[in-house]
Amino acid sequence: MRRLLAFAATALLALTSVTACSDEGGGTGNGGDAENAKIAFLMPDIASTRYELYDHPLFEARMAELCPDCEVIYNNANADASRQQQQADSALAQGVSAIVIDPVDSTAAASIVNTARTQGVPIIAYDRPVLETPPDYYISFDNEAIGESIGQSLVDHLDETGAEGGLLQVNGSPTDAAAGLIKQGIHNAIDDSGYELLAEYDTPDWQPADAQEWVSGQISRFGDDIAGVVAANDGTGGGAIAAFKAAGMPVPPVTGNDFEVAAAQRIAAGDQYNTISKPIKIVAEAAAEVAYQFVTGEEPTAETELFDTPAQLFEPTVVTAENLPDVLAESDQVDVADVCTDGYAAACAEVGVS
Repeated sequence: MRRLLAFAATALLALTSVTACSDEGGGTGNGGDAENAKIAFLMPDIASTRYELYDHPLFEARMAELCPDCEVIYNNANADASRQQQQADSALAQGVSAIVIDPVDSTAAASIVNTARTQGVPIIAYDRPVLETPPDYYISFDNEAIGESIGQSLVDHLDETGAEGGLLQVNGSPTDAAAGLIKQGIHNAIDDSGYELLAEYDTPDWQPADAQEWVSGQISRFGDDIAGVVAANDGTGGGAIAAFKAAGMPVPPVTGNDFEVAAAQRIAAGDQYNTISKPIKIVAEAAAEVAYQFVTGEEPTAETELFDTPAQLFEPTVVTAENLPDVLAESDQVDVADVCTDGYAAACAEVGVS
């Protein structure tokens, strides 16, 4: 299996010599002055807490460092592709010089790319790729590697504990191409693992309640034959865990992804087996830097290509109870105080978090 290593901040895209802000006024995606430039930052949903808590403020803070006079136009589409289209159209009408978009629907977002392109405005796909019409750049963590990592970590754990039975696979949104990459990575890990895939589900809009409802149905079908659940993120993993608890059954090992506070608490308490730490600061700042390069006429370099798009992909870290103390100690995203509240203080102490 591909062994993922923690990455260093030096993996961030380096800005080449960048034109200083001038006194002339708004610049364009074709290059020139950046003073008073507007950059749209369009996020997909509120089902995951990360966009409001981390991605938006971190992106905005880095843009403020790069260009104090630049304005970030932020919108969240709340899982509505039509709303995101309207938000993009509004941003273009306001004269943005670049758009950073985490698409609700990876296919439908091609129309946003096409519209922006006719106006000479570069599009940076963020976290999730855009299909059909390639944007100008793509910044994300390696989503296929994420799926492979959480799946293989679970398989290794089941092998070590001598578990018997099959697996449930709870994927992300069927309209999210990044979810498709995670799904493929999970299959890379589990298809030849020796554990039967009992059932698989694509969760609409990543909604935890939908994941919980589906897992509840599978518990009725398979009961004790469920050895583990490979869930594509912490929200769907939390939904799976809630389903087992509601059914009054022991919770088998369940995976996750995003390293949310609730997931760290569940790992400490033994309810969730793993998650993925992918410091959002890394991608948010890289996106700001690439957007600024486009605004000032620089051509961002790319280390790879995905979906015919120049791309920068960062590698994440698998988190289990074993390395939770170390990951928390190094995290600038999740605070120990937020994880180890009164209800989880004993669990934190048990796994060595202090």
